[in-house]
Amino acid sequence: MALELNGKTIETTDNGYLVDVADWSEDLAEVIAKEEGIELTEKHWDLINYLRDEYLNHGGNQPNTRNIIKAMGEKWGGKPSQKDLYELFPKDPSKQGGRIAGVPESRRKGGY
Repeated sequence: MALELNGKTIETTDNGYLVDVADWSEDLAEVIAKEEGIELTEKHWDLINYLRDEYLNHGGNQPNTRNIIKAMGEKWGGKPSQKDLYELFPKDPSKQGGRIAGVPESRRKGGY
């Protein structure tokens, strides 16, 4: 599977995750999101940037939904619900969000 952006072919896994994290860009995130039927808003970008930061700057950490809720609560103020995150990324904030964020597919089991 591959994506096309500005005349460049970007390889992905069978599940749509980037083969090389270094291929990611905001423009590519927009392309992936569009294929997923998502129009990225500021809250989407907050979550995408959080997932990228955790993976790239914290030893490959891939937070679960519970940790994402906590981090987004700190970022947005208040306490978002799991439903709030699923409204942003209906196919799972950590997995679908991670795909758009260009991080590898999480091998972690679901749940808290």
